Amino acid sequence: MRVLTKATAVAAFATLVLPAIGLAPNGASPGLSASVESLPELDRPLVASSARDYLIDPSFAVAGAYRNDRGDEVTLDNQLLRRTWRITPNGACIGFDNLVSGQAMLRSVRPEARVVIDGLSYEVGGLSGQTNHAYLADETIDTLVANPEAFRLVAVEVGKPSERLAWARPRPSSPASVWPPRGVYLRFDYALPSDAEANEVRIAVHYEMYDGLPAMSKWLTVENDSSKPITIDRFVVEELAAVEQANWVETGAGLPRPDYLHVETDFAFGGFNHEPANRHVVRWLNDAAYATQTNWELRTPCLLEVSPDAGPSQTIEPGGRFTSCRVFELAYDGTDRERRGLALRRLYRTIAPWVTENPLTHHLLSSDRDVVLRAVDEAAEVGFECIILSFGSGFDMENTDSSYRRKWKEVADYAASKGVELGGYSLFSSRAIGDGNDVVSPPGQTPKHGSCPAATSPWGIRYFKTMRDSIQACGFGVFENDGPYPGDVDVTPRPPYQKGELDSQWAQWKIVAEFYRWCRSEGVYVNAPDYYYLQGTNKCGMGYRETNWSLPRDQQVIHTRQNIFDGTWEKTPSMGWMFVPLAQYHGGGEAATVEPLHEHLDHYVRMIDSNFAFGVQAHFRGPRLYDTAEVRDAVAERVRWYKEHRETLEADLIHGRRADGRDVDWMLHVNPFGKEKGLLVAFNPLSYTVRRTIQLDLYYTGIVGSALISREGDSAAAHPLKELRHLDLEIQVPAKGMTWCSFEQGPRD
Repeated sequence: MRVLTKATAVAAFATLVLPAIGLAPNGASPGLSASVESLPELDRPLVASSARDYLIDPSFAVAGAYRNDRGDEVTLDNQLLRRTWRITPNGACIGFDNLVSGQAMLRSVRPEARVVIDGLSYEVGGLSGQTNHAYLADETIDTLVANPEAFRLVAVEVGKPSERLAWARPRPSSPASVWPPRGVYLRFDYALPSDAEANEVRIAVHYEMYDGLPAMSKWLTVENDSSKPITIDRFVVEELAAVEQANWVETGAGLPRPDYLHVETDFAFGGFNHEPANRHVVRWLNDAAYATQTNWELRTPCLLEVSPDAGPSQTIEPGGRFTSCRVFELAYDGTDRERRGLALRRLYRTIAPWVTENPLTHHLLSSDRDVVLRAVDEAAEVGFECIILSFGSGFDMENTDSSYRRKWKEVADYAASKGVELGGYSLFSSRAIGDGNDVVSPPGQTPKHGSCPAATSPWGIRYFKTMRDSIQACGFGVFENDGPYPGDVDVTPRPPYQKGELDSQWAQWKIVAEFYRWCRSEGVYVNAPDYYYLQGTNKCGMGYRETNWSLPRDQQVIHTRQNIFDGTWEKTPSMGWMFVPLAQYHGGGEAATVEPLHEHLDHYVRMIDSNFAFGVQAHFRGPRLYDTAEVRDAVAERVRWYKEHRETLEADLIHGRRADGRDVDWMLHVNPFGKEKGLLVAFNPLSYTVRRTIQLDLYYTGIVGSALISREGDSAAAHPLKELRHLDLEIQVPAKGMTWCSFEQGPRD
């Protein structure tokens, strides 16, 4: 590849490129029109075409690819969300619309992506010439022209979504789980002119839009068809000139960014929730090109940019391919917190359905073979489904001795014969290895966890190989990886995996992500305290402050329900773990622990109920699940109840009253797709029985007209609903206890 300046490459475009890649004089490939002619024509207006609510009945919202009557536009549309591209004189997004609210989310045309290759910056697609960036009218679009320096659209492909990663499914998941997601796939291929600096580079921009919710994803692939290596210094996978949330005249702190569009990526780490885990890649910027905004300093955060803070600085060998991170976008149709949470939780069930796996887990505080075998028998007897050899148990995932691994394979095989999965715990971050294997931060920075091994170091490479080998050799179906790589920047060159500071985040994340993807493909259930859900992990913390589990028992009960209430606004119940210190955890002594179990059975039952009734699994950490027949029977009875109502309990939660220790707290499970469409669970923290009337809105259960209500399993009775969905329900909750009511569709008039 001969070296050209960017100016030379632009000049070469006009004289040499059009014949070389078959572009018509206006820059469009003559094959583009032919490739979209087979698509159906879209003639629906920019408003919702169905009165049905996708959160109750999503069957109407089927994604498809369409063309306009002139054949110069391609649209993805599922009756909830619509995104439109002009394909001539270049590929450019010209519309992004929420069809439920009718809101236009795009106000200006920008490149489809940006890349920096070997130090030269390139736009991918896009159209130029817009003068007013406040809105985008049809007559304006027709006047826009292609940037001669940009990668040009040369091909369009339409298909179906494919598996982002392999998902083995050895345990129950949500009955509605589908993989890969249903929807439509769109690919735009871009190329440069023959004499441009990167003329032998091909860039594809990929999109998926999903059935049943207003959501889609986007990513890039870069292919090197040259005879020499190239380096992807930087990329921007998404740049959206979005409609501003507010338009202040003055400038100051607190200017709101657009909140109608949820954005996250699978390049996520360093947090228990999506926002902190994506701060290094998702950002809302000021748009200096938007000169007609009322803010006189042009400092309105209304330009979405999805791009790593640094790097990735990845070398692509001849014939090789680079794949960017994926960005996922979900359009909210209002400001109601519950409705937005329902939509987000639906997104996770769609793009990471393995998060619906939710085994009942005992964190065993021993690695003595006889104790473990006894714990397996106990778990099988009461209905628990897996055992993790917990931190502090003495089990060592890093032990490579073959006899050690054979011992645990025998135990795992025995557990499997009893219907129980066995797994182990291992710590990665929050430890120092030495000998040059630890992250060395740039000046002014420190590792997030105080110290952290580099995943790209010799020790790090051995660690992840050892984890794979141990999981396979021991026959484990569960793995708890504490302290996953949190995104620390490392200045140390670590060939062949890492050049230095600029590529350190990408290189280390890729190693960790590939390990979790391998676990998912092998059916290994993964607890990991970080936001690697989209790379294959199953569970992260729900609401988790370790010192809380050293508090007196009565306080722990309230904290449990508060944490779950707060944590399930944006997580499904199955996405987060809680904690039950059967044995002492960080401290607190006898007042904080359940052991001896038979002496604190009332508290043990309250902790089980406080988790199970909300569909959440806790780390029941201790040496045993029961110590007497009475305790055994109490645990088994609650597990039986959980499994009987499991589909509903692991469905969505409607938030009622948050626990505060002063009065009844409650939440309502809703599952419009099941026979049992709702399940109310209410708790009384007081020392006497209380009667309360709760005003329930059964809208998201899908029940209309009347509901069949069963109180704690009694015979169901029909109750009419006010305004088709409201119900005043009187309940009685025993002292320090729980009650529940089940809802099914009642007779219709």
